[in-house]
Amino acid sequence: MNPSVRLPSAIALLGAALMLAACSPQGGAPAPDAAQQQAQRRNADAARNLDTYRQLLRIHNDEMAVSMGKDIVTRFPDSDAAKEVQKTLPGIEQRYAEASEKYRLASLWLYQLSPMAGGTQSTATIRSSQPSGNDRVQLVLRRHTSWGQSVFLYGSKPGFVCRGNCVIASTVDGKSVRIMAFAPSTGEPALMIRDDKAFLTMLQKAKKITMDVTLADGEKKQTLIYEVGGFDPAKWVSVGKPKKK
Repeated sequence: MNPSVRLPSAIALLGAALMLAACSPQGGAPAPDAAQQQAQRRNADAARNLDTYRQLLRIHNDEMAVSMGKDIVTRFPDSDAAKEVQKTLPGIEQRYAEASEKYRLASLWLYQLSPMAGGTQSTATIRSSQPSGNDRVQLVLRRHTSWGQSVFLYGSKPGFVCRGNCVIASTVDGKSVRIMAFAPSTGEPALMIRDDKAFLTMLQKAKKITMDVTLADGEKKQTLIYEVGGFDPAKWVSVGKPKKK
């Protein structure tokens, strides 16, 4: 056979072999199987979420950081990302829980400043945590340019049982106290606290106050619970001293 005919064939075979080698994994390593590919994708997802977690920490977004951190630990428990997150997540969770509780307690209070009966009235009001719903009783701190300062419970009609002076058996953070009160002569469903100054001093140091009252409707006994720890004295605006008549 003519050598000139065999040479092009040999060159073609060599080229095909080189192309096949170029398409094969370097070093002869086999292509990753399905399980390995899935693991690679999970590692990539974990790394991407970890980067987001780090960014949330930098901008002090504790709420989103806690959510992302828990997701990483749950979905990728054995990953390097989970190990890194677990170093900081407990502290972030505690800080977020404390901030959330502080916000919750503060939001229980409502502060208002408005005209009232020819004067100006400033109030700080919190509703009972128990009872709840329509049976809630308000604890009201009030300052009025004519009436001065007062503290009272305000419920729904027919109000409370209190003949003359009455004692409200109470607790302040678990410690028993006796609070003197009286029913207003004008007939509102309220109980006025006799010593408002002493009550306010006690309130500003308290986290939870309970009060045992008797409702006029069937003389039913009721324990009122107030989570007062979020009270902010600065938001209860002063209206000045009452004008002398």
